[in-house]
Amino acid sequence: MRTTSRGLFAALALTPLLAGCFVSGEADSGKDSKAGSGGRLRVALAVPPVQSLSPYSNDATVLSKLSVAEGLTALNEKGNAAPTLAKSWTQKNPTTWTFELRKATFQDGTPVTAESVVNALGHAGAAKPKPRVLSDMTLTAKADDADTVTITTKTADPVLPLRLASPALGILSAKAYAKDGTVSPVGTGTGPFEITKLTGKTKARLDRFDDHWGGKAKASGVDATWIADGTARANALRGGDVDIAEWIPTAQAKLLDANTRHDVPSVRTDSLVLNTRSGLFTDAALRAAAREAVDGSALVDSVFGGYADPAQGLLGPAVPWTADRRVEVTGRATAATTAQVKSKAKAKTLRLATYTNRAELPEAATVLQQQLEKAGFTVKQDVREYTQMEADLIAGKYDALIFSRVTLLDTGDAVAYLASDYTSDGVYNIAGLKDAKVDQAIKAAAEEDDTAARQQKIMRAEAAILRTDAVVPLVHEKVVQGIATDVEGVLLDPRERSLVDVDTHLK
Repeated sequence: MRTTSRGLFAALALTPLLAGCFVSGEADSGKDSKAGSGGRLRVALAVPPVQSLSPYSNDATVLSKLSVAEGLTALNEKGNAAPTLAKSWTQKNPTTWTFELRKATFQDGTPVTAESVVNALGHAGAAKPKPRVLSDMTLTAKADDADTVTITTKTADPVLPLRLASPALGILSAKAYAKDGTVSPVGTGTGPFEITKLTGKTKARLDRFDDHWGGKAKASGVDATWIADGTARANALRGGDVDIAEWIPTAQAKLLDANTRHDVPSVRTDSLVLNTRSGLFTDAALRAAAREAVDGSALVDSVFGGYADPAQGLLGPAVPWTADRRVEVTGRATAATTAQVKSKAKAKTLRLATYTNRAELPEAATVLQQQLEKAGFTVKQDVREYTQMEADLIAGKYDALIFSRVTLLDTGDAVAYLASDYTSDGVYNIAGLKDAKVDQAIKAAAEEDDTAARQQKIMRAEAAILRTDAVVPLVHEKVVQGIATDVEGVLLDPRERSLVDVDTHLK
């Protein structure tokens, strides 16, 4: 099997390269069945769609994992911004870039033009809420001619070509954008696979798009199903009902045949996020008490079966340059004692949330509940599927969340992650953090275009965030992907953006 990493952030050298219920009824019979090269791939995904695969939601990664939509750029194996719908680009000044488009066709038969790119990026910028990738910046696109687009940013953005590789900024045809603000990728992308049928939150049928600019895919199509239960995904792979099953729970990993189990170093960090805007954790001393009570290293073997490393910070060993640049965290609040916790909390219950889509998180919640109760808190868990709780999380209806986050998902650059999750106006600021020193530290990192200096400022911003105790890193995960032995060309991506592409096929 070919093992490929889409890479982490390496343009500007910010992140070096790292090593490396089912849908059978939806597939056609005969020549498109499992047997033979060119057959249909059956893929089990973990997190059901939140917004009908809108690129402006967490669903965006599905569009890149299944090669449905493409941006102006993509990240290559070394993490550099590589040509996709744009064949080349130049930077005119710190805020102005010009992109030359290649000849390409949307899946609805219309051509990719400068105007269609302007339209797509304009809709992304106007979306409410904004996609996370645009949370720390504003861009404006203008068509110079049929094949040339100029993009300007309000402030200097040294990583714009990387930002444009985000799944949230995939270019869709005009047909995708409805007047009510909804966006549909069904038949409107440019990738080698076209969504031809989306069945609610359970199934999608993708057929090969034969007019893809990069050539025909080796597989004739993809039948995708969403199976939220991790054990069920593993069982589907073991039973031969799917060819690829993502996010195998660590408890199930060792039950798979060794040649179907592939662990991937990941930029995914699991953390305890504390709600600073309302409830118990508006009190800094209680946040500090929670931080001192929690021991993420206890989860590594007991919950993750060794497929994780103890947390070093928000960014872990999968981002190697952090090791030599990590900044000591100072200025934290003094933790409340157990007696003080009981007094301050009084009869209040700590509402601890997590979700079932990642099988380890509910187990982690049980361990953390015990740790927090030992520190004097009264804890009640709320464990559901992520799609059922996302709105409540962003609205701050919980005191704490055990959260699994791919830190370099949006741009390959840690600044975008920090800005969306921890700045005062961040669009994914579940902690509700509003801290001027944090905002300034992230802003300073965003404005820096020197590689080493940017890395150092990212680490200073990390320390500024950790000082607030709004988030307590627990572990850095290793992702386990399940792949049948008769499948070749699956992409093992540390940032979890990629899975299937033109070369993925059955033997």
